[in-house]
Amino acid sequence: MGGGKIVGILIFVVVVVSASGGGGGENHHQQQQKWWKWMSSTSAAVVNPVVSSSIVLPLYGNVYPLGYYYVQLNIGLPSRPFFLDPDTGSDLTWLQCDAPCVRCTTAPHPFYKPNNDLVPCKDPLCASLHPAGYKCESPEQCDYQVDYADGGSSLGVLLNDVFHFNMTSGARMIPRLSLGCGYDQLPGQSYHPLDGVLGLGRGKTSIVSQLHSKGVVQNVVGHCLSGRGGGFLFFGDEVYDSSRIVWTPMAHDRMKHYSAGSGELIFGGKGTGLKNLFVVFDSGSSFSYLNAHTYEGFISLLKKELNGKPLRETKDDYTLPLCWKGRRPFKTINDVKKYFKQFALSFGNGWKSKVHFEIPPESYLIISSKGSVCLGVLNGTEAGLQNVNLIGDISMQDKMVIYDNEKQAIGWTSANCDRPPKSSNMIM
Repeated sequence: MGGGKIVGILIFVVVVVSASGGGGGENHHQQQQKWWKWMSSTSAAVVNPVVSSSIVLPLYGNVYPLGYYYVQLNIGLPSRPFFLDPDTGSDLTWLQCDAPCVRCTTAPHPFYKPNNDLVPCKDPLCASLHPAGYKCESPEQCDYQVDYADGGSSLGVLLNDVFHFNMTSGARMIPRLSLGCGYDQLPGQSYHPLDGVLGLGRGKTSIVSQLHSKGVVQNVVGHCLSGRGGGFLFFGDEVYDSSRIVWTPMAHDRMKHYSAGSGELIFGGKGTGLKNLFVVFDSGSSFSYLNAHTYEGFISLLKKELNGKPLRETKDDYTLPLCWKGRRPFKTINDVKKYFKQFALSFGNGWKSKVHFEIPPESYLIISSKGSVCLGVLNGTEAGLQNVNLIGDISMQDKMVIYDNEKQAIGWTSANCDRPPKSSNMIM
């Protein structure tokens, strides 16, 4: 992958395995930590069902140069702020945790101080993190280990704590939710200096699934990433008008991921013959990825289109694998987007005609610090994704993207992501 020079590969869960017996090899993680007992500083939070309200949270960060977006959540009693990576590619939410910490990475806040409210091994949430037939080593606690495709991982124990949310209705909710106390982290190639990961996937442990099971919001999560940086994340279905969204069914054979199923690559409005692409929407990935065969076809089309244009490939900009220089350094995408065509992923949605997820040049290119224009679509097979094609943050900019687990559908529409919604059923 360009000799390790790629910035911000992805956070994308590939496997969750038992932490027992050193889970993943002796030199991967130290022996499982025995949980010590702390005095609990929290009390039970009562949650009354709310049917017509949502939670909207501001996002910070950008695709480039930072390489990630993050959200602030306030957790615990007393409430403390934490910065988390919102990841639709994984389920478990975890914080770097002073349990004490065996291995932790640099974080913006002091490590989370765990309480005494452990999730027992027999809890269904614990079972959802482990393969069938998993045997509890310590029945009173739920050990977990998550491994990410970029080589990063977190090992720890599941516990419950209160999360503080302001609802769009004006109510304040403090549901008690399960999260991972990660006391042993290995950073991956796309290491982000954050307090942890916010799991937004389809599984039982994801935050949206837990909020829904407690009657706080509908089982819907969405995000609006601004191309200028920032944006917002939301839980619930009160911040958009469903009739103004392009919808396509979630693939049922890929239960772990938000996938629209089989897609076709469209370039400049024309079919490319590159079909049957398994496509996953992954907010934990800075850039987008195509499998090797599709990537090569895409590059070939791109280079053919650039033939005769005042751009030349440059080998001295290592920001991303493929960059071009102009006669003088570029300042913004507006300087170059006229040379590049829009591409799209087309999905046969099983309901009516095909729908297109359109990706204009500003949603697949960046301007590097050297003033080159670089391609934010990478070779996923080289990155270890095998045949998976990922729509990452860069290609979801300036769109509201919605994962409706109630209707089992994924939706999108162009939106102004700089202004979080103030009232219900509003798309800016």
